Amino acid sequence: MKLIIQIPCLNEAEVLPETLAKLPRSLPGVDCVEYCIIDDGSCDDTSGVAKRWGVQHVVRHRRNRGLAEAFRSGIDKCLAEGADIIVNTDADGQYEGADIAKIVAPVVAGEADICVGDRSVANNQHFGAGKRLLQRLGSYVVRTLSATDITDAVSGFRAISKDAAQRINITTDFSYTTDMLIQAGRKRLAITSVPIRTHAATRPSRLFKSIPKFIQQTGVTILRAYTTFNSLRVFVGLGILATLLGIFPIARFLWFFANGDTEGHIQSLVIGGALLTVGVLVTVLGILADLIATNRKLLEANMLKLRRIEEKLIAQESSERPSTSEFEFDITEHRKVS
Repeated sequence: MKLIIQIPCLNEAEVLPETLAKLPRSLPGVDCVEYCIIDDGSCDDTSGVAKRWGVQHVVRHRRNRGLAEAFRSGIDKCLAEGADIIVNTDADGQYEGADIAKIVAPVVAGEADICVGDRSVANNQHFGAGKRLLQRLGSYVVRTLSATDITDAVSGFRAISKDAAQRINITTDFSYTTDMLIQAGRKRLAITSVPIRTHAATRPSRLFKSIPKFIQQTGVTILRAYTTFNSLRVFVGLGILATLLGIFPIARFLWFFANGDTEGHIQSLVIGGALLTVGVLVTVLGILADLIATNRKLLEANMLKLRRIEEKLIAQESSERPSTSEFEFDITEHRKVS
């Protein structure tokens, strides 16, 4: 059982050593613990610090690509390195490193595919009143749309099984947290959460510049993720709404027409006809979107099979690779023959 702890980083050279020092070196039920740093285009020596501190895997982006892309790169790297469980945490020390044992335990026991660290937002002393309210509201929306029971939807402190990591395909460019939960919920993965400890923020967030910007970006992410997995419901619902709105002005026109008053009400007929047309078109779009979603499911199934084939090939290649001494002997024999 191999566990890899991945940490997306952006200019974290100063705080990274302290964060690494607090990470566990061993965990119950885990045979091997390794670390992976994703340097997302840092201008400082984040990659160098990681290597000097003995981090086994370092992924570096030449320029900043954003948190979601850094998370994707980390997942791909961890899977390629044979991780059975992947833990994602932050570099700024917001989360307590010792709590990794708590979020890993349900995954190790086979009780969950994903375990999210719950920061107890409602009572967290490090969050202001406004932030607590927004976090609870956002978590309620995500919990409803994803059909899960997660109370801290935007917590980035989470453990993911290999199977879940292979099934999840992050499509957003902003933050992976809500996108992952909606996908996992709709794919019927087992998701749970455990309470964790947090520390006060040492610097402003680098993910967003302002609260309104964060709300906007998160809202778009949630809407896109939900529509992707529930396209028929969304579009048909909008089509029915437009159709119902179109019926009222048409009924109004027919009422006046039946009573012999046909002057000055043609606008109702035009507006109603337009809304009915829109309703039908949107409904048709919903049917097409649902067909596309079915095709996407087939592609994801093929991608999952491909990832597992790659995993087997990598394992086979590693087992067949000669050791250093065998390689040196072959070279020596070749030279003798020459």
